[in-house]
Amino acid sequence: MKAGESLTKHAPVSVPAGKVVLQGDLSMPSEPRGIVLFAHGSGSSRHSPRNQYVAEVLHERSLGTLLVDLLTAGEEQEDDVTAQLRFDIGLLTQRLVAITDWLVSLPEIRGHDIGLFGASTGAAAALMTAAERPDLIKAVVSRGGRPDLAGATASLVRAPTLLIVGGKDTAVIQMNRAAMALMQCETELKIVPGATHLFEERGTLAQVASLAGDWFTTHLV
Repeated sequence: MKAGESLTKHAPVSVPAGKVVLQGDLSMPSEPRGIVLFAHGSGSSRHSPRNQYVAEVLHERSLGTLLVDLLTAGEEQEDDVTAQLRFDIGLLTQRLVAITDWLVSLPEIRGHDIGLFGASTGAAAALMTAAERPDLIKAVVSRGGRPDLAGATASLVRAPTLLIVGGKDTAVIQMNRAAMALMQCETELKIVPGATHLFEERGTLAQVASLAGDWFTTHLV
């Protein structure tokens, strides 16, 4: 059994977001140091094995996690065919802002800082949510993200932001550097050597999880 695993409670949740209800999994340690909301992208969901792995590592750091599907089941089926909704950053941001507002309304969350972990197109939604809720979002981590899709809004982010990109993901490295040039908050770019976009190479995802854990434990009180 991993350290802290027995102290973490897991519960399925239904989150209202405008006219839809989104499904998620909330996991809270007995004494959380903060909570991290995951923003999936590019056809992914709360069942993503990569994000679930990162979440487990964060649990070991005494951080709570909320993994939520940003699309409904019907929308996911549509997106599997069209691949359009995953790039609808406006829609993803609206959903993520609604989830954030719902999260802070929970009694067990009050008093705890919130961080955002965004992957791929979800990273753009995470940055835009951080810009819209600067009083709530205290840290952001992007994994193989597309922060460039946040456009000029990236300059409004105030939460310390860590951008993690695979060393072989050359196009996305340039996109992240371009986004960094716009950002005025504390920002770092970490490049994981030998990793491609999905961090499928041995040990690379573990490096992502470790970097994210360090960032969140430093910036979430």
